[in-house]
Amino acid sequence: MSDAVVPFHSEVAQADLDDLRDRLARTRWPDELPGVGWDHGVPLERLRALAAYWQDGFSWRDQEAKLNAHPQFTTVIDDQKIHFLHVRSPHPDALPLLLTHGWPGSVLEFLHVIDPLTDPGDPADAFHVVIPAIPGFGFSGPTATTGWDAHRVAGLWTKLMARLGYERYGVQGGDWGSLISRVIGGVDPGRVAGVHLNFLVTLLRGAPVDLSDEDEARLAAVSTYLANPAGYLRQQTTRPQTLAYALTDSPVGQLAWIAEKFQEWTDPGVTVDDDWLLTNVSLYWLTRTAGSAARIYYESAALRGKSLHCPVPAGVAVFPHELVQPVRALAERDLDIVHWTEMDRGGHFAALEVPDLFVRDVREFFAKVR
Repeated sequence: MSDAVVPFHSEVAQADLDDLRDRLARTRWPDELPGVGWDHGVPLERLRALAAYWQDGFSWRDQEAKLNAHPQFTTVIDDQKIHFLHVRSPHPDALPLLLTHGWPGSVLEFLHVIDPLTDPGDPADAFHVVIPAIPGFGFSGPTATTGWDAHRVAGLWTKLMARLGYERYGVQGGDWGSLISRVIGGVDPGRVAGVHLNFLVTLLRGAPVDLSDEDEARLAAVSTYLANPAGYLRQQTTRPQTLAYALTDSPVGQLAWIAEKFQEWTDPGVTVDDDWLLTNVSLYWLTRTAGSAARIYYESAALRGKSLHCPVPAGVAVFPHELVQPVRALAERDLDIVHWTEMDRGGHFAALEVPDLFVRDVREFFAKVR
């Protein structure tokens, strides 16, 4: 198998964009109960407005040009195509940094942090950034075999960094990227300088530990979250293929499935731009990866709630509007924590919502482990 790294430029076929607009124009809308707001899901008025803009106002070509402004590549590892952004810093001694997204995000989450990470005012803070699309997501395309869980993705990323010639690098991630990053630190500790996380689930295991009232509240929230999973989590963990038919056939269905999460998982004080949201949804739609992206939940179900030892230095950024918040005393059982920040704003999609805080914390952590 060739180890070629091939330049990539997004050029979605116009026929696919025309088909999308045609499908949007022919949407069959459901009814809606009066006065329920977001309690039953995405309100009809909100989704109609988003769909109308997607159909007649939104420009994929403009957003595609923003993506294409960054160097992109594809390569094949373990028979799986990988699409990734690879932006080298003008400072040659910069630390390579692998950034991994989650669901329902994409590589697009990191576009606003590329420039401040690669070309900061101080060369000592500079990074060469590598931002791959998880197999099954976006331009990495659908997975063709079973078994693509977080552990297998982590192994793929270590091979990717080696193929790019990086002998020492840092890793960063939230959502699935958090789990993948921790696994990388565990399987490649000799090359990983440090692991920075902006999402972490901690559980009470083993010997008792002294917890504050806030710690107890965080732990209770985690237990509630895991004991009564949201509908999306149950569906994608158990029947991703059944879901795939609806989301691959209906753009409004795909829009609702993702837009709901960006409403619920972000800081209410932060506005996620509709153009960005529609670009992210379009990426899932145009690549037909709704089902394959969901499969990572099914494939990784056995990993839920399990301890993952990561021996390399770790940094954790805790955002107030995250789905769940970690307890440091419990996190320290599995991680060598050398950096911990409690943020005053931001939610699940930190690099997108609060890029200034995200970049600052990444810099501060890696300054300790470079």
